[in-house]
Amino acid sequence: MSMELASYDWSPLARMMLLGVVIALGPLAWVALRNRGASPARRRQALTLLTLFLTFDLVLFGAFTRLTDSGLGCPDWPGCYGNASPIGARAEISAAETAMPTGPVTHTKAWIEMVHRYLATAVGVLILTLAAVSWMAWRQRPRDPHAIHPGWPTLTLVWVCLQGAFGAWTVTLKLFPAIVVLHLMGGLGLLALLCGQAVRDARRTGVLQPTVLAAGLRGLLWGTAALVLLQIALGGWVSTNYAVLACRDFPTCQGSWWPPMNFDQAFQVWRPLGRMADGSHIEFPALTAIHYAHRLAAYAVLAALACLAWRLWRVPGLQRPTRWLAALAAWQFGTGLSNVVLDWPLVAAVSHTGGAAGLVVVLTWLLCATASARATVSSKLGRPGLEVAR
Repeated sequence: MSMELASYDWSPLARMMLLGVVIALGPLAWVALRNRGASPARRRQALTLLTLFLTFDLVLFGAFTRLTDSGLGCPDWPGCYGNASPIGARAEISAAETAMPTGPVTHTKAWIEMVHRYLATAVGVLILTLAAVSWMAWRQRPRDPHAIHPGWPTLTLVWVCLQGAFGAWTVTLKLFPAIVVLHLMGGLGLLALLCGQAVRDARRTGVLQPTVLAAGLRGLLWGTAALVLLQIALGGWVSTNYAVLACRDFPTCQGSWWPPMNFDQAFQVWRPLGRMADGSHIEFPALTAIHYAHRLAAYAVLAALACLAWRLWRVPGLQRPTRWLAALAAWQFGTGLSNVVLDWPLVAAVSHTGGAAGLVVVLTWLLCATASARATVSSKLGRPGLEVAR
């Protein structure tokens, strides 16, 4: 299969990076002022948590960009018609909007797309700062006993660079569905890396002590996390293929428990948007299959989350994250149902992505803040009163 790649326009890249630095100075100044006199470890923790929060916001804004059809608001990358902002591309945007008033390029969509890129660049600067601070602390270990190995922040930096590349490919490959889904999963992976880094910091400084779980419960936690990731990927596949409204009723679909579906077309992954690899248009039964596969998987995910929440609720010290887990599961059910019966409203669609991101953060926190009994039993031998949560 051949595809025409739009050429990269690198001319506004320096200005984009400079703007990202300027935007990032605000959060960096806030962390510095709020933590005056604090230890280096405390300042690093604050910066990690703030970067995690802003990355969560970036994921939500990315969903807003996709759901408002603004992903091609500026059809080149990294700038907008070779400019660092839509202001310099007014003539080109106006011409495109005049030719196609409801098309992918309008002034509003261009600004939405570029604001998303500005925010992404600023988050990249914050992650670069985290990596630099971690390396400096590691080199001064005698003076910073809470320094963590910089491998995790460095991996996060590499990951955000790769995520930027997928953002570029999303534009240059014209919303190629597989790339869009990978871009979504990359954003959630970035959230997981930052959350894991925050938990590692808390454990290193003694703020958080790991809770020991029985091997079976720990396995259930890992299995549920894997199911949630699979379901998010299916949800991204539904959204990027515009298959949300293939089923407009619930719990049935098109008035049937098993409507006409074409799974072969539905999961032909490497193809352009709306078409098959041979250039033919994707059929409606394929869109139905995409939607219904996501719905069927949702039942399994909700059951796994309910079972996990019930098991974790009895573990001392894990009631708060368990409440979050249960609340987010209910939120996902409610917003997912709203997307179907209310004709995919923007608020519900963005909220559904936010709930998925929240589940990733909570599950990552649980995985990093707990430990398997098998992994800790050797270090606990001889300590009286050791209890393993089952």
